[in-house]
Amino acid sequence: MSADAIHVLISAPVAVVTIDRPDVRNAFDDAAAAELVAVFDDLASRDEVRVIILEGRGEVFCAGGDLNWMKRVAEYSREENLVDATAFQQAFEAVDSCPKPVVGRIQGYALGGGAGLVACCDVAVAAEGTKLGFPEVRLGLVPGVISPYVMRKIGPSHTRRLFLTGERFDAAEALRIGLVHQVVAADDLEDAVHAVVGELLKCAPQALDGAKQLVHDLLDADVEEAQALARDAITDARASEDGREGLGAFLEKRKPGWLA
Repeated sequence: MSADAIHVLISAPVAVVTIDRPDVRNAFDDAAAAELVAVFDDLASRDEVRVIILEGRGEVFCAGGDLNWMKRVAEYSREENLVDATAFQQAFEAVDSCPKPVVGRIQGYALGGGAGLVACCDVAVAAEGTKLGFPEVRLGLVPGVISPYVMRKIGPSHTRRLFLTGERFDAAEALRIGLVHQVVAADDLEDAVHAVVGELLKCAPQALDGAKQLVHDLLDADVEEAQALARDAITDARASEDGREGLGAFLEKRKPGWLA
């Protein structure tokens, strides 16, 4: 399947989602955001897809907001801006809440909304030399719709600093603060991403979904809620088809069905 700004290549069990706007450094506009929502909603429902790779075509992952779109929204009323922001936020939510693991292949630049997408990836692998940042304050704006995802990933301390300074930082700093999980030479980026995918494919699909949902639930839970969620999660996992198969395979010293 393909769309104007977002291309999808499915080679089961892996789907590659490519932001395909290299002429604007893969920057987002409202149409691209809507396409991303549709793509991730579709992939979330496909049983044959177990892992998703998110990438940008060419030398840049995503440079943030498209300038032509930004010019349009500058003329919007508050009500029109609220509608636009809500639609834009749905794109990040679609990536962040997707039940399938999302692996980010990050190179070149990831700025503003691009860095927000990095925060939404379950695993982000960046090439050396990649520049990231949240420059919104330097444009008189705030990184509004991406803020929940960024703060969950790097915590309030780093978020406050980087949101307020608007400074660019390199992949090594992104690794230090937890925005990305691995930094490799540019020539090794593809292999590193596929190594992560290989590790994820060793895992039970239902368990991956459950583990990802558990992390999301725990973020908003108090201690008692967290304990209850943790108990329910392992109880459901043990009783699931994948759980029974995985434990049975371990005890019988064989490969589980999803690796057969």
